[in-house]
Amino acid sequence: MNTFVTMALAATLMTWFVTALGAATVVFFKSPNPKFMNITLGFASGVMISASFWSLLQPAIERAEASSALPAYLVATLGFLLGALFMWASDKAVAFARKKADGADTENNERLQRILMLILSITLHNIPEGLAVGVAFGVLQNGNCSAETLAGAITVAVGIGLQNFPEGAAVSMPLRREGYSRKKSFFLGQASGMVEPIAGVVGALLVVHVEAILPYALSFAAGAMILVAVHELIPECQQNQRSQPYAATMGIVIGFAFMMLLDVMLG
Repeated sequence: MNTFVTMALAATLMTWFVTALGAATVVFFKSPNPKFMNITLGFASGVMISASFWSLLQPAIERAEASSALPAYLVATLGFLLGALFMWASDKAVAFARKKADGADTENNERLQRILMLILSITLHNIPEGLAVGVAFGVLQNGNCSAETLAGAITVAVGIGLQNFPEGAAVSMPLRREGYSRKKSFFLGQASGMVEPIAGVVGALLVVHVEAILPYALSFAAGAMILVAVHELIPECQQNQRSQPYAATMGIVIGFAFMMLLDVMLG
């Protein structure tokens, strides 16, 4: 295997490992406290909304400005709308399939839909992040292997890895709220990051071709995440708003601020 492809694989395995560490936070809570779970669900919503802009849309616009023949605003808007439309269509397809399979068990259907949409949106978000790491290392093999470019590729990997910690928790915590065991919540949470090593290798191997579609992939993932956060997570965490009027809201604010801090600080 090419040296730079191997480096991309190692870097994205690291980002996957950090996702697993974030998902492992669910192991420390023996039983889900309703107030705490509302806060963590709000935190997950804030993380997803913040990541949609700072980790996905902003880099998509920057890359489109540098490489796309279309205006950057058009690339970002088109990808964003397609991502939201994809998640909406996926939700409808899952609802239809479950209705046919389980008959009138609408409560279980809705619960499964929420879980599948959450896992799918975070997984979609991790694909372009893995591609970005792979592209950063793949560029090195085209005569660009200097200390500066290598440091830049490592910085991209470290930045995405650190961002993955709250994203792992953003999957495992809501699953725990839905009644899943800590073990299953952790497993599904870390599984959302398994696509990053695959995408990293693909990005390093096809660096020229992937670079062209990366702005669309980034904005597509942003649209998917925003739809899930607004349609599923935020309404869910606001169920006890009368007794705890600001618990979930502060979770959203803290999650957004924390993710923004990581993204801006790590560039």
